[in-house]
Amino acid sequence: MQPENVSVHHDPESSAVAVAVVQFAPGTDPSGNLETLRGHVRAASERGAKVVVAPEYSMFAVSRLDERVVAVAEPLTGPFVTGLGEIAREFGVYLVAGTVEQVAAAGRIRNTLVVLGPDATLVTKYRKVHLYDAFGYLESDVVEPGAIEAPATFTVGAVTFGMQTCFDLRFPEGCRRVAAAGAQVLVLPAQWIPGPAKVDQWTTLLRARAIENTVYVAAADQCAPRGAGASMIIDPTGVVLAELGDEPGVLTATIDLDRLDAVRTSNPSLILRRFAITERVRD
Repeated sequence: MQPENVSVHHDPESSAVAVAVVQFAPGTDPSGNLETLRGHVRAASERGAKVVVAPEYSMFAVSRLDERVVAVAEPLTGPFVTGLGEIAREFGVYLVAGTVEQVAAAGRIRNTLVVLGPDATLVTKYRKVHLYDAFGYLESDVVEPGAIEAPATFTVGAVTFGMQTCFDLRFPEGCRRVAAAGAQVLVLPAQWIPGPAKVDQWTTLLRARAIENTVYVAAADQCAPRGAGASMIIDPTGVVLAELGDEPGVLTATIDLDRLDAVRTSNPSLILRRFAITERVRD
C-alpha cells in the first residue's frame, strides 16, 4: 500500500504474476481428485500461470460432513498433500488447495488450505476460522475451527497473497485482516453450497471484498453438483476479469501491481480507515 501522492514503478518481472483458478467437482477418492487436479494444473501452467488456486475440500467432498470425512483425514505430511507438492513441482507453480486435515480429537478434522511451492515444500497453511453453521448445516459438528493467528500469506515475485475459505467470505473483518497484513491478492477456495440466491450472494460478496480492501480476488469454487460454481478472478475495483458458470474449467488473469497501486492511489481506503479489528471473545 502506497501513500496517496507517491508514484511507484515496479519491476515487471516480479510485479505481474499470472494466476489461475480451477473449478472442478471433487469426489470421495483423494487419489482420483489428485489426478483430476493435475490435469487442470497442467492446463493452467500451459497458459502461463505461476499460482493455481483449487477449491475447498479438493481432497474429499460430500454434500454433508459425517464419519466419512473423519475416516479419510490425513496429516499434512500424508499422501494427498505430498501429491499436491509433486504436482506443484512438476508444473513449477504455487498450488493452493483445500484438504481434510487429521487431528488428535476423536471424530474431528480441520478444514485446511495448503500452499505447495515449486520445490514441493509446504509454504504455508490456513485453517478455516468461520465454520459453516448456517442454512441448515453444522460444519462445527465435525470440524475443529482454526485458531486466530496472524494472517497466512505467501509471496510470488513481488506479489503477496493471503487466504480465506468459503464461509469466511461473509465476515468482512477477516478479509480486512488479510489486506491489512499486506496481501494484494485474496485467494478464496470454496465449496459454496447451491441454493436460492446463493450465486448472487457469492458474486456480490466477492466483489465487495475486492472493492472495500482494494485487492485482487481469486475465488475457486467447486462446480455442480456439490458447489454453486461461479468461480472468478476480480480486480481491485470489483471488475470481474474472468468467470465460469457451473461447469469444470480453468480461469487465468494477471495480477498487476502497477494497476493495484493506481487503484490505491485513487482510492486510499486502507490508509483512511479509522477502526482496527480485534478478536471477539466468544461466550
